[in-house]
Amino acid sequence: MVDTRISRRAFGAWAAGAALATPLAGLAQSTFPQGGRPIRILVGLAAGGSLDAQARSVARKLTEIAGTTVIVDNKPGASMMLSATEVMKSQPDGYTLLYAPSSLFAQNPHTLSTVPYDPFKDFTPITMAAKGPLVLTVHQSLPVKNAKDLVAWAKANPGKLNFASFGNGTSSHIYAMAFAKATGIEITHVPYKGTAEAARDVLEGRVQAYFDAAPTAIQNAKTGRIRMVGVASPTRMLAAPEVPTFTEQGIPGLDLTSWIGFVGPAKMPPELVQKLNTMLVQALNAPEVKEFYATGAWETAPSTPAELTHEMHVAYDRWGQMVKAIGFEKQ
Repeated sequence: MVDTRISRRAFGAWAAGAALATPLAGLAQSTFPQGGRPIRILVGLAAGGSLDAQARSVARKLTEIAGTTVIVDNKPGASMMLSATEVMKSQPDGYTLLYAPSSLFAQNPHTLSTVPYDPFKDFTPITMAAKGPLVLTVHQSLPVKNAKDLVAWAKANPGKLNFASFGNGTSSHIYAMAFAKATGIEITHVPYKGTAEAARDVLEGRVQAYFDAAPTAIQNAKTGRIRMVGVASPTRMLAAPEVPTFTEQGIPGLDLTSWIGFVGPAKMPPELVQKLNTMLVQALNAPEVKEFYATGAWETAPSTPAELTHEMHVAYDRWGQMVKAIGFEKQ
């Protein structure tokens, strides 16, 4: 028979250890971040782009707030899934974060045949960073001033309207197909290998229409060579309030705003998530950071972890509905 009795000395040692366990665990969280240990922010696109520049603006401010170095680590490739996979596999200790657009969580699972992560089970939402819609741009040679004019022109000239995109299955492609379905027009899809090539050919008039990101759409519209005829958002842009939404123009289903957020790997302790949220929200609310985002036609939109979780589910469901409605097959 096994003796289950415990000596007084053994019991005392066990009790002392148990009493220390909880305070020590709390202490480990309270000392985050440790001086000298850098926090890495992974970005799934190459250095020099707008996503990279935004992350670096936050990293500079976060370095001041956190009291430790915050670095941006670019991991481009596989529709930004290389960076997501690395963060997913990292330790949930707060030192490895992902800065990524909504497409990584909401669009990729619906448009790509192989996605190596679950957008809800493999990450811990921390805070939204910013919001910014896609804008429908057209070459100035088209005799249209808004989206309704474009629809009328397309119906009067069947088979003549070309839409550029920055790749098959990208948001610019899906939005073009959704626009065509919602308005009953016929379009020809012209895919490119990236945003720069697509925007260039619309500027040159080789392609007539393109759903572009707000920063480049606004910049290119200033040349007079393209027009902005509709914004895919529930509300008008602060940076270009003269551009009406599609809903205002009687075109439904395109009011899905893109956003960018910070997440970490799954199973991060709640206390750690809250601490990171507090620091990141403070950084995003800093005047110089807000101003930097605004110069790119993005609006900072820090949130609670729960609010970002909600937005991830909303975006996932909406993208699923949009992809299904247009009959898009996974690539």
